Amino acid sequence: MARDLDSHLIIDCRFSLADTDLGEQEYLRGHIPGACYAHLDKHLSSPVTPETGRHPLPDFDKLIAQLGQWGIDEHSSVVVYDDASGSYASRLWWLLRALGHTRVGVLDGGIQAWLSAGERLEADAPAPSQTQFKPLLKRDSWIDTQRLQQQLSAGECLLIDARAQERFAGITEPIDPIAGHIPGSVNLPVTENFDATGCFLPAQTLRDNYLSVMGKATPKQVIHSCGSGVFACLGILAMEIAGLNGSRLYPGSWSEWIRDPSRGVAMT
Repeated sequence: MARDLDSHLIIDCRFSLADTDLGEQEYLRGHIPGACYAHLDKHLSSPVTPETGRHPLPDFDKLIAQLGQWGIDEHSSVVVYDDASGSYASRLWWLLRALGHTRVGVLDGGIQAWLSAGERLEADAPAPSQTQFKPLLKRDSWIDTQRLQQQLSAGECLLIDARAQERFAGITEPIDPIAGHIPGSVNLPVTENFDATGCFLPAQTLRDNYLSVMGKATPKQVIHSCGSGVFACLGILAMEIAGLNGSRLYPGSWSEWIRDPSRGVAMT
C-alpha cells in the first residue's frame, strides 16, 4: 500500500465533532508518512454565523492559498484520509473537485486499512514545497437554501439525507436544536455505504442502494444533505463510485435549514 501512495500528496483529515482538537492531536502522535493535516473547522469550513449551518463552506481564496502551502497545485495527485470511513476526508475530496481538481481520491478504509496492511506511521512534520494552486471553480457543484426551496417546490430535485434514520425521523437529535428532516427529502444513512471493516461496498451494491431511493430522478437531480454538509459529501463519493455521476451538495444541510422557523420541518 505504501508504494501506491509514493507519488501522491497526502492529507490527514481526522476530526471529532465531540472534541475538535482530537484529530490534530492524533495526527501529531502519528500519521501516514508525508501527510499534512487539514482541520475541518480551521481549513475546510468558514466561521458559523446566525444564518449558516454548523460547517459553512470555507472561504475559497483562503482554501486555495492553503492548498498551495500543502504543496498542491493543479498537477498534483492527492489522497485524503481519516479514521471514520472517509466521513471527514470526503469533505476535502469534494472541495478539491468543486475547485476543478479531479486528481484526488479517498483512502478506502482510512488509517485503519493502512495499519492493517502493516504500514507504519510517523510523527515528523512534513515540509512540503509551497506552490500555487490554480482553481477552476465549479459553482454548479452545490446549491444554496433559497435555490433548494425553489427546486423542491417545483419537483426539480431529489434531496437525499445521509443522517441516521432516527435523526431523520425526528426520534432523536443529539446535535441540532430541532429534530426532523426537510420536507420532501428521502433517507439513505451514510453508514449503509460501508462494510464491517469501514470500506466502501462494491460499486454495484452502492448503485443498487442509491437507485432504490432515487425513483425516476437522474443523478444530476440528486442533492445530498446531512447535519452540516460534511458527511453528505460521502453520498456524492458513493454515487461516483457507483457510476451515478453529477449529484450536488447542499452545504447548509439540516443545521442551516432550521435557522429560519418559517421553513418546514417533517417528522416520520
